[in-house]
Amino acid sequence: MRAITSTFAFIAALVLAPVLAHAQDHYETEATHAVIMDFETGQVLFAKDAETPMAPSSMSKMMTVLMVLEAIDAGTLSMDDELPVSEYAWRTGGAASGSSTMFLELHSRARVDDLLRGVIIQSGGDACIVLAEALSGSEAAFADAMTARAHELGLMSANFTNSTGWPDPDHNISALDLARLARILIADHPEYYGIWAEREFTYNGIRQYNRNPLLGNFAGADGLKTGHTEAAGYGLAATAERDGQRRIIVFNGMDSNRARTSEAERMMRAAMSDFAVYDLFDAGAAVDERATVFMGEADTVGLQVGDAVQVALQRRARRNMTVSVVYDGPLMAPIAAGQEIGHLVVEAPGYEPQNFPLYAAEDVARKGMFGRIGAALAHMIRGGN
Repeated sequence: MRAITSTFAFIAALVLAPVLAHAQDHYETEATHAVIMDFETGQVLFAKDAETPMAPSSMSKMMTVLMVLEAIDAGTLSMDDELPVSEYAWRTGGAASGSSTMFLELHSRARVDDLLRGVIIQSGGDACIVLAEALSGSEAAFADAMTARAHELGLMSANFTNSTGWPDPDHNISALDLARLARILIADHPEYYGIWAEREFTYNGIRQYNRNPLLGNFAGADGLKTGHTEAAGYGLAATAERDGQRRIIVFNGMDSNRARTSEAERMMRAAMSDFAVYDLFDAGAAVDERATVFMGEADTVGLQVGDAVQVALQRRARRNMTVSVVYDGPLMAPIAAGQEIGHLVVEAPGYEPQNFPLYAAEDVARKGMFGRIGAALAHMIRGGN
């Protein structure tokens, strides 16, 4: 048995499914953590230290919002409910805290509708805590619930210790999981998503503006959330839609608000114009090669993919992409349809090879005794090993 590799020219058709690809040789960013994601497929188009847990600062408020929206969907909370502002919420997240705030008044009551806008548009820590206390009794209990729910959603890097993103060495999530969280918010709660694009919100006579630097400056931008702490630097989770395609970007670690604004526009332009998802095979599609079979009623067996095969590449790397069939052959009969017998390798300049399993397209029965003897003799005469 020996490894058999067959490389064939491939012209992309057009389909869908997820793969993490890296193209740092071609695209760079000064951000310490970054990811570009295609919304429709979840494909990662670019990643830089994207799976390492980081301090997300106020970007973690996206998880607070998700918890609130899920409570509304479940009927345990209503947009019209009025919630009390505790002294803890007022002191910890209000004007006295020195952090971003909605300027809620002590012992007042605020509608959930307003509180959501306070979180999303004004990044109000007081609004986060009021919502947390209403849903879980305390902010600490709510943070535990945030972490548990994040893990249920597959966001395994997440560990939340508060509802606001206030600095804490144990409050972390990766850029990749923040992008996944953004995708969930957009896909699962479209009826509330328009709030993320609202440019300003006035509460208690105080007008505040959305800090997202892409809103109004990048055509198609319509959300999500900024973040900043001294330790983490300036970060952003943002999304935009153009010509029917939506991209999500997340980055962190910029050294100034100006640098964040510049990098946001640069990264989103690249997300829209420099990268693409290429659909190579539909689910269950046959590839243009057959594998050699030994001791079988047939000399070859068809090969097919399982899930749909996609690759995310910079557009210029697509020109030099190669697709290869690799298997240890000849394959020994019998072979059952659906049996994994090899893999497809997709390679492109600047990218790590991507592997996809290949399966037998049909059954191949083992030859009878006399057929096996004849095949063995023929193999010996040919000098096979």
